[in-house]
Amino acid sequence: MIRKLACQAAAFAACALLHGCIESEVPKASAAAPEAAESARANELFARAFEARLQLKPELASTLGRRDNYDRWNDLSEAGLGAYNDLIVAQLEELTTTVDRAALDADTRLSYDLFGEDANREIEKFRWRHHSYPVNQMSGLQSSVPAFLIGIHRIETLADARAYIGRLEGIAPLFAEAERALDLRAKRGIIPPKFVFPYVLDDARNVISGRPFDDSEADSVLLEDFCSKVAALDLSTERRAELVAAAERALVEHVGPAYGSLIAAVAALEKQANTDDGAWKFPDGAAYYAYRLRAMTTTELTAEQIHQIGLDEVARIHAEMREIMQRVDFEGSLDEFFEFMRTDPQFYYPETEAGREQYLERATALIDEMRSRLDELFVTLPRAEIVVKAVEPFREKSAGKAFYQRATPDGSRPGVYYANLYRMSDMPIYEMEALAFHEGIPGHHMQRAITNELESLPEFRKQMSATAYTEGWGLYSEELAKEIGFYSDPYADFGRLSMELWRACRLVVDTGIHAKRWSREQAIEYLMQNTPAPRGAAVKAIERYIVTPGQATAYTIGKLKIMELRERAREQLAEDFDIREFHDVVLRSGPVTLGALEGQIERYVEDKGGRSQATGGK
Repeated sequence: MIRKLACQAAAFAACALLHGCIESEVPKASAAAPEAAESARANELFARAFEARLQLKPELASTLGRRDNYDRWNDLSEAGLGAYNDLIVAQLEELTTTVDRAALDADTRLSYDLFGEDANREIEKFRWRHHSYPVNQMSGLQSSVPAFLIGIHRIETLADARAYIGRLEGIAPLFAEAERALDLRAKRGIIPPKFVFPYVLDDARNVISGRPFDDSEADSVLLEDFCSKVAALDLSTERRAELVAAAERALVEHVGPAYGSLIAAVAALEKQANTDDGAWKFPDGAAYYAYRLRAMTTTELTAEQIHQIGLDEVARIHAEMREIMQRVDFEGSLDEFFEFMRTDPQFYYPETEAGREQYLERATALIDEMRSRLDELFVTLPRAEIVVKAVEPFREKSAGKAFYQRATPDGSRPGVYYANLYRMSDMPIYEMEALAFHEGIPGHHMQRAITNELESLPEFRKQMSATAYTEGWGLYSEELAKEIGFYSDPYADFGRLSMELWRACRLVVDTGIHAKRWSREQAIEYLMQNTPAPRGAAVKAIERYIVTPGQATAYTIGKLKIMELRERAREQLAEDFDIREFHDVVLRSGPVTLGALEGQIERYVEDKGGRSQATGGK
């Protein structure tokens, strides 16, 4: 069986690589009725497979606005992870043995290929399941659990409130499993670098600060969240009081002890930590990092190739920055200009609550302004709303610079652009346009909201992870805004370039850390020498790349591919090229691998060119 499944996986990988070519060879005259029947059968399998996965992923169900297993967390035990992998393997086998790919229509063939690629990534991910840090400063359980309850778990009914309490009670077994996972990894030499531990311990202690954990007058973050949500319910005063009392008991009896135990385990593990930062230190570290690069970029690019692309992009962007220096009449070197941009007060809001409010208001205004221009660039527009929020205080010290939380498919929970305003000196005004366009509109919010709202797309495709596509689109969106007149201020245009430069540098430092054995300090120094970022931002960035190997390489690789496909389509279609149509093809495919995206664009160009010739170029 193992050999048979391995052969299927290899066949799917080959299918993915050849996808664009395969599609062009499909006969056009296949019988419509058999094709429709086989496609319907395949889509029924996709729907059934996704529902089966969802039953093992209650957190994903909640993210989608559903109440399946609403009082539960994902099962992180070895048995739970194994059960999910077994399900994926069985689904892949069912697809390959019961569905005739050649008999499917074009859209369903794409779904067939993407299902196979996604399943193979999940199977390979299971192989490397211990090559990660269950607690880290970016996405560790100590902060992701409360963030999930606050941002995702809605309370609209009495049952929802009780499910929230159920999840509070479930934190103890969840964290016990995390402690076992930490111990298992430690025995294999997989321990977070030393710098991670203070962040994790600080986050954990923040969560259990305040009532009912101590005698503070202020509520803890989870009690405050629960009380504010319950207060909005149409319940009697007595019933609300009962719910709050039950939540307090869960916090005291389950959450407090769980965090206390995790804090003790992390503090003990800290004594074994060292300053080796890269994935190279793991067992089979080189093979693991190669897998991560494949998974994140959806290409076969090697670490060395990605490193060189990064160096080339850095040189190109530096040259464009020197042109901006001339536009603003700055006399001095690029390094001196970087220092000017880091330190001049005109580029930063004050380190006050008023300054933070200014930032949020300006970011919201930028997104609103871009929304009014979308018809110039897009056919399909999102219905879901987006709001801008500051990262919550309990996790702002460790969280990333900015990130997006998607809306529910029905739009009942809006998308959220989170800006980390812990230190205003890390959030320069000149980068605000690019950051808002990346995280909001036309970036992540637009792409993910449109995906959510595509009724014809199989649900597994809407939820598929394709980091190079998603983050590539976000970075592409930053430059797209310039093409319709944004960044009119040269410093704002410099900010756009500085954000692009940041992503290019990621190719250099990520591969430097994980393949070339750069130290944390060496990588930080590279960012300081080659970007205008303040030291605090450089430190936080490098620490992020260390705990998420390969992820940072997806942005530039994805953006370069989208730009390449756009220019190729423009060249081939000439005056028939329509930027709005191009974007519709990109966005209405949902998150796909870069190879699949290339196939979609090639078919669009072929179809558009054929129609143009048939109508005499009109």
